[in-house]
Amino acid sequence: TIVFGADGVCDACRFAEYKETKINWQEREKELIALCDKYRSRDGRYDCVVPGSGGKDSAFASHILKYKYGMNPLTVTWSPHLYTDIGWKNFQNWIHVGGFDNILFTPNGKLHRLLTKLAFENLLHPFQPFIIGQKNTGPKFASLYHIPLVFYGENQAEYGNRIKDNDTPIMQEKFFAHDADRDTLYLGGVSAADLIKNYGVLIKDLNPYLPVPLSVIQKNKIQVHFLGYYLRWDSQENFYYAARNTGFQANEERIESSYSKYSSIDDKIDNFFHYTYLIKFGIGRATYDASQEIRNKKITREEGVALVRRFDQEFPKKYFKEFLEYIDITEEKF
Repeated sequence: TIVFGADGVCDACRFAEYKETKINWQEREKELIALCDKYRSRDGRYDCVVPGSGGKDSAFASHILKYKYGMNPLTVTWSPHLYTDIGWKNFQNWIHVGGFDNILFTPNGKLHRLLTKLAFENLLHPFQPFIIGQKNTGPKFASLYHIPLVFYGENQAEYGNRIKDNDTPIMQEKFFAHDADRDTLYLGGVSAADLIKNYGVLIKDLNPYLPVPLSVIQKNKIQVHFLGYYLRWDSQENFYYAARNTGFQANEERIESSYSKYSSIDDKIDNFFHYTYLIKFGIGRATYDASQEIRNKKITREEGVALVRRFDQEFPKKYFKEFLEYIDITEEKF
């Protein structure tokens, strides 16, 4: 939810100004060092989990935690629907050039395709099953391996939610943990009971989509932190860092519906998430990219407006046929 003030300025822009003028980043880094000192392994065990795809942000987060702050992260990945060539290459570079242990979790492909189709048809949100898995992956592997600390990148509140949400480095447990069960689980707008009854889904195959029980999180004293609270988060600077240190490469061509070549380039379905977002809310991928770069003073507002007008409503046709095949619908139904 993006909140606008009476003056027409959104909370994301207000927070960008707050980051520049009010936060003492040297003191914030001292907080990070103290946190790492508290949790750092002394015997070679993993001491934190860093979820990610090997994109610029997770590459930056994992590399700086390991090689600057002396942590021993286990990187974990919830697989994209359909890897792009550059996405797979960057994922491999993350591990082999950056130097990390990684667990790549790929959910039941048959079920994931069904859930993606249902999410598109019922919610116009083909990324919902992926986002659920991505959100749950870090805490799930932390609980499985008894690792007490998880680092995600930036707080989503940076992009327009309540500014106050950025006052704490710790993600609220309600976002990733819940004592839920299959009777209260909905995926793609369909209850788990109906998935089992009407779509032939096996109850055991739904487990990857369930959140970690809150009781398990609390028993193991697992905390999820935003690295962006401690270190000034700038996606373009993260790109430069990842390119230098983990072999991250930008696309050879710009992303459809935007002008960027380095953001969210690992999944062929990603562009349809942004396109459906445009249909529902009037905010396309170029708007999303340009807004961040204006706030980070990489481009001017005038440049951003021109880029949005040129690219925001472009239809993502490159992977359109593969998307239709993946969710098993016709172009006419789309």
